[in-house]
Amino acid sequence: MTLQEYDYARESPSKLAASCLLLALTMKNLGGWTPTLEYYSGYSAQDLHTLVKRLNFLLTYQPRDKLNAVRSKYSHRVFFEVAKVTPMDMLKLEETLTNS
Repeated sequence: MTLQEYDYARESPSKLAASCLLLALTMKNLGGWTPTLEYYSGYSAQDLHTLVKRLNFLLTYQPRDKLNAVRSKYSHRVFFEVAKVTPMDMLKLEETLTNS
């Protein structure tokens, strides 16, 4: 999704990937950012919070009428229908990130 958004072009690919992983872990309630993830990614959870919130906002308020190829592709069973996953409530995400 971020490939279609110019605002994310300035983010480093590694930070973007780490933020996506943290958001996915949080959305699926699979735990937080572990010391192992911090060591291998080079990012602390605090480093990622702002970008995680921006990514969730992108999922929540994306325009549905344009650029549907990515949404269509990842709505397929082969990709586990990840495009259909409901984004987190922004307040709940904020609470989860600050408590982790």
